[in-house]
Amino acid sequence: MIGMRRLGTLIALLALSAVPILIPSASTVAFAAAGDTQCAPGTIAYSPDTPAALGLLQNTAAWTHSTGAGVIVAIVDSGIDAHNAHLKDAVIGGINLVGDGTDSSGLSDLDGHGTAIAGLVAARSVPGSGVIGLAPDAKLLSVRVFRGTNEENIKAGFGPTIERLAQGIRYATDHGATIINVSLSDYTDSGPLLAAVNYATANGSLIVASAGNRATTTNKTDGPRYPAAYPGVLGVAATGLDGIVTNDSIHGPHVAISAPGSEILTSATGSGDCLYASDAPTSSFATGYVSAAAALVASAHPDETPAHWAYRLQATALRTDRDHRNDEAGWGAVQPADAITLAPGASTRGPEGPFSDTSTSAVRPAHITVAPDYSVSPFDVAQSSMVLLVAIAATLLGTLGLVIALRARRRSSGVGTGDVGTAGVGNDGAGIDGVGTGDVGTGDVGRSIAGGRGNGRSGMAGGRSTGGSGNRSGTAGGSGNGSGTAGGSSIGSIGSIAT
Repeated sequence: MIGMRRLGTLIALLALSAVPILIPSASTVAFAAAGDTQCAPGTIAYSPDTPAALGLLQNTAAWTHSTGAGVIVAIVDSGIDAHNAHLKDAVIGGINLVGDGTDSSGLSDLDGHGTAIAGLVAARSVPGSGVIGLAPDAKLLSVRVFRGTNEENIKAGFGPTIERLAQGIRYATDHGATIINVSLSDYTDSGPLLAAVNYATANGSLIVASAGNRATTTNKTDGPRYPAAYPGVLGVAATGLDGIVTNDSIHGPHVAISAPGSEILTSATGSGDCLYASDAPTSSFATGYVSAAAALVASAHPDETPAHWAYRLQATALRTDRDHRNDEAGWGAVQPADAITLAPGASTRGPEGPFSDTSTSAVRPAHITVAPDYSVSPFDVAQSSMVLLVAIAATLLGTLGLVIALRARRRSSGVGTGDVGTAGVGNDGAGIDGVGTGDVGTGDVGRSIAGGRGNGRSGMAGGRSTGGSGNRSGTAGGSGNGSGTAGGSSIGSIGSIAT
């Protein structure tokens, strides 16, 4: 790790946890960050380490989709040291609203808090340093609203105030800031501050604000902090590197999301790199990371609104209960890559948002309502008609087949020519109850259908013999001199006449 030196009394870098900031309204504006390690200005030292928090923020995956290009992030804070190598190419200008006689553009930072936040958002890579911002291609706008938080600055009127904070938000909005980072909090509601927030939201800016630090406020009870609690603002709590929000952050309904706020390696005023918040997570730093995440999302989805960007961040935040938030972590730990790639829809679990409520969303196709139709379907009518036609056709075909069969049967029928016998006898055979009156046959053995086999003519009781005499034979009427079928007339053979 790099060597780090503690500041003297000249610059109380982030020593805000011990001193509350009083403002004329008698409420308390407190820093959301406190650093336990400070780095002396004038000593340029870099750490080769990559900030540990980046590993929890999907930076590699997010950068395949967005690096924050085209987005301006306003740092409404103590100023930005534009001479820091990480930031000199990121800062595009700003304003000093403090009136302390320093740089009017806000590009100086005697406290160091604003410079540290700026590095989390958009620090550029520097040789020999592992520090880089989560949105490394975003631009930074410095809006300086306080000089410091110690007693001397407060007495001089250079501490943070609600009036300057509201003025700074309006300035950031008017100068093109897409994302406005406010790592400050106050437990007192304010009309001018709310008006400034509404102005920013109406003009397309998303405000990301600290949920508050218990160590930096005189009111240590949980509850709303402002501007985080105002509609449209993302209130941020801090987690440790384990992703869990601790009791160091103020809890309440104003917490929308959480992010890493401990072991923060970032840019330092008048110096190079510095490690902050080694003892406890602080929500100022967590706010900076969520602002950077918002910049990534806004860059990837420039046609969407602040409400859409906020929804993406909250809906995709890491949490155990996908359907509910809580007062400690809000909707969970921010996951920028997932927020960028989210395809919102009615099935997206989490907060209600503009995508599921807007039928004309560019992400979701228009909603179509289908009303049930209980009338008779034309397909049902066609189907019934087809069944009826098939039944009629089958009936006609069956009738036609029967007629053809009967006609064919009639053509093939023939009646024997023998007379009804009364008691005749045949050669080598005797008739039963009568003998045919035709000539006595002397031919071959004939075969009767019902009378078995006999020589000569044989007749069944009361039957009519078929065939002729002699050597003629009939297929159904017998063979030889003729045979009769019991009880009726025999049918002659069809073309099977023997010679």
